[in-house]
Amino acid sequence: MEAFESFVAVALEAEGLVVSGSVKFAVTRRTRKAQQVEVQTHGFEVDLVAANAERLVLTTVKSFFGSRGVVAEHVTGASGDAKARLYALLNDEDVRRQVLGAACARYGYEPEQVEVRLYVGRFAAPTKGENERRIRDWASGMAIGGGPVKVIGSSEVVSKVRTVAAHKQYRDNPVFSHDEGARGSR
Repeated sequence: MEAFESFVAVALEAEGLVVSGSVKFAVTRRTRKAQQVEVQTHGFEVDLVAANAERLVLTTVKSFFGSRGVVAEHVTGASGDAKARLYALLNDEDVRRQVLGAACARYGYEPEQVEVRLYVGRFAAPTKGENERRIRDWASGMAIGGGPVKVIGSSEVVSKVRTVAAHKQYRDNPVFSHDEGARGSR
């Protein structure tokens, strides 16, 4: 699990959800062969899966801290390129349908109990905010499972993690760990 995913997992746990690392769901797609009908099945990965008795949360987590950031055309699928495929859970109707069905079957939830979220570490062009606004507007109109896709930015994640970190109770989690010996020996 990468660092931002670890922070997102803590934020999900703060909501009273049990969190699992990435889970693959089988997605069957027709190949591009024109002369015959052929299908292939691939494992489609959901970054984090979280649940409690009432709901199942499927997440796509993109940090992109060291890059341009999350781009609206990729999230919506408008770019039509390989980067858009990183967001297939959100922008590909066939993938959405199959993953939602497989998740409901595997975990025993009804589709209306499933929530889909996009966690974003860095939006592209953050100073203008254009990509963030366009992604949030698009996601609010995308009904998957029990409602629209929720978009959660890094500041929201960090805020939840800071609240959890403020509690004095010990947590065996790398998000909160530090090495006292290493700090003292430098």
